Amino acid sequence: MTEAIMRTTRNLLGSIVIGMMLIGAPAAMASSAEGLAPANNSLSDIGSLQNGAKLYFNYCSGCHSLNLMRFSRIAEDLKLTEDQVMQNFNFSGVNFGERVPAKMNPADGKQWFGAAPPDLSLMARAKGVDYIYNYLKSFYLDPSRPLGWNNTVFPNASMPNPLWELQGLQTASFAPAHGDQPAHFEKFELHQAGSMSSEEFNKVARDITNFLEYTAEPAALKRTSVGIWVLLFLTLFTLLAYFLKQEYWKDVH
Repeated sequence: MTEAIMRTTRNLLGSIVIGMMLIGAPAAMASSAEGLAPANNSLSDIGSLQNGAKLYFNYCSGCHSLNLMRFSRIAEDLKLTEDQVMQNFNFSGVNFGERVPAKMNPADGKQWFGAAPPDLSLMARAKGVDYIYNYLKSFYLDPSRPLGWNNTVFPNASMPNPLWELQGLQTASFAPAHGDQPAHFEKFELHQAGSMSSEEFNKVARDITNFLEYTAEPAALKRTSVGIWVLLFLTLFTLLAYFLKQEYWKDVH
């Protein structure tokens, strides 16, 4: 009997450990290549998600779609009303229950940029949150490129910097090639200040990244909140089972 209770207790403890690993798994899976600054975003920060959504729809949705998301789902998950979403996010005129399109015609995007801007629904799962966060911060002026912009995270990217008015205009310094070592990026230099400080713009990049992590797996919001209660229940049940065992066997010598 004692052995069975102890085995049950061990199994419950094991379940708790596994549950904690599963809750942390999306964040671990979303981390990206080494050498990138951590995004440090949090899906539990509803204010960050709301601000990220506002920034996304004002600066990104003109070119990029979110074909796996619906406006109604965004409103429900981000605790926004239908009027708030339709007035502030929906610039394409589609219905509340429809998927999020790009305002730009894909054919125009291909003609102007050389390729149609990709859908960003799963970008956080494909590239990682650190990649997105650093990418948004790493545009620099490059007169050799067709649109005058380049990016150190994604060299020769065909898109301009949509956030340049906030971040400002920066140039990049590269160390020259030496022997077998190719030229490599060293640092950014601010050429013209934007409307935000560096710290404020970091928050902008973090909030957009947070929103895109949400769109990549909307169920993560509810799974995380439910998972916490499950772990609390398992912890409480384990303690009760332990004290029950202690009480049941206290007179057995």
